[in-house]
Amino acid sequence: MLRRLLQPLWILLAIIFLIEAWLWDHLEPIVAWVVSLIPLRAFKQWLAERVDTLPPAMTLIVFIVPVLPLFPLKLVGVWLLMHEYWLSAVFTILFAKLVGVGVTAFIFDVTRPKLLEMAWFEKLYDFVIALRAKAKELVDPVKQRILELMHGDGWSSRMLRLIQRFRKSVQQAR
Repeated sequence: MLRRLLQPLWILLAIIFLIEAWLWDHLEPIVAWVVSLIPLRAFKQWLAERVDTLPPAMTLIVFIVPVLPLFPLKLVGVWLLMHEYWLSAVFTILFAKLVGVGVTAFIFDVTRPKLLEMAWFEKLYDFVIALRAKAKELVDPVKQRILELMHGDGWSSRMLRLIQRFRKSVQQAR
């Protein structure tokens, strides 16, 4: 009984986890592209060489430190929420989240080989990858049900088809 009651919560958590994973996968190339536009190739080269010379524990610091300056920005978003500046708050929090995920993905790509030299980090990494697969497995039936609804009749299927057409038009506009 408890398992049945908690299943929607687990599906929601899995969806949130998969959204994070999707952001990670899709923002890393965007951040890499933005970084490539910055005319600091020598600095980027220097940074990559320094990371290669660092021990794994110091590489962990390199991985964590770039995201810390975004924490105050999230606090500003919470302050905006408390003072009922809804749109500004949502924009600020989403901006901090997207930049944080993008920068973290980019830095992780540079530091991953060194970080995986630490046994505990490798176990944590494997756990997160397994958790991601489990979340996908949990969410796939929900996605399948949504697809079935889209091909059925009724207002919900029409609404989902409308959303799908809008999504396709946005993707084609890029």
